[in-house]
Amino acid sequence: MSLSAFLAFPGQGSQHLSMFSKGGISDIAHSSEYSNALECCSDLIAHDVFKLIEEGPEELINKTSITQPILVLCSYLHFSKFVNTIDITPRYLAGHSLGEYSALVAANSISINEALKLVRKRGELMESAPNGSMSAIMGLDYDAINEICLLASQGDNSHVQCANLNSPNQTVISGHDDAVLRAQDLCIDKGAKRAIKLKVSIASHSKLMLPAAKEFQKTLEAVAFNEPDIKIIHNVSVNSSSSSKDIPSLLVSQLYSPVRWVETCNLISTLNLPVIECGPGKVLSGLFKGNKLNNYFSVTDEEFYEKIDSYG
Repeated sequence: MSLSAFLAFPGQGSQHLSMFSKGGISDIAHSSEYSNALECCSDLIAHDVFKLIEEGPEELINKTSITQPILVLCSYLHFSKFVNTIDITPRYLAGHSLGEYSALVAANSISINEALKLVRKRGELMESAPNGSMSAIMGLDYDAINEICLLASQGDNSHVQCANLNSPNQTVISGHDDAVLRAQDLCIDKGAKRAIKLKVSIASHSKLMLPAAKEFQKTLEAVAFNEPDIKIIHNVSVNSSSSSKDIPSLLVSQLYSPVRWVETCNLISTLNLPVIECGPGKVLSGLFKGNKLNNYFSVTDEEFYEKIDSYG
């Protein structure tokens, strides 16, 4: 009987140069089985995806409409290597924001090429949304930050809200520049240890994304989602959908709603399963630690396969 696991896929912010070579997925990326996905991604972003990821320039890798498809592609290759290398059955899947699309591919709800097209469009629409900013608030609880965001918001053109509920000690806020700055100052005044402005010009998971979400809904309605064959815990609901018909509305809502990662980690803690970060970087591993989870692993750890094999 194979070991079961909870697989989690990273979102934007996990991208970095040399994701193929440093992640140990260069060979699988060059194999004939996956060449179609690489070609699809290259066509969508109008760049040789392998060359771009390995050589840069980094500013292109960090451009939202390019970041999103290349991250989903890399996570897909990590997942493919994982399931073809070790006898572990994924029992649940989740993704941090963008990572939810990687989960849909892993659960055979959509193909990798469909996912790449969707997230390319998603990234383009997010870039076209009103400019804003995001900031990570450390060392202050969510309720206090949420109250501060309400105080710092001054109408439709000066809005800030909690966007990523990452851990009890880290909440990312998102909104208009002036409102985010006001909220940062208020959070520090209330005892936050740090407020770190993120290097983005978009206000993800805030109501500034409502126009993008409305437009993206048309794109999603044209896609036929299959019933996932592995349960996906969605960001918006912290639950699995009862029908594939629910998936488009969950993905639309996700654009302007908070990522409820603390609750997702609380759910993981009840399942008594190892949790595996399946994609580039180790951002989620840091969040697992921050949420006091044990038995978490990252596929980009050089000793991952030895560690997970001995765990089983």
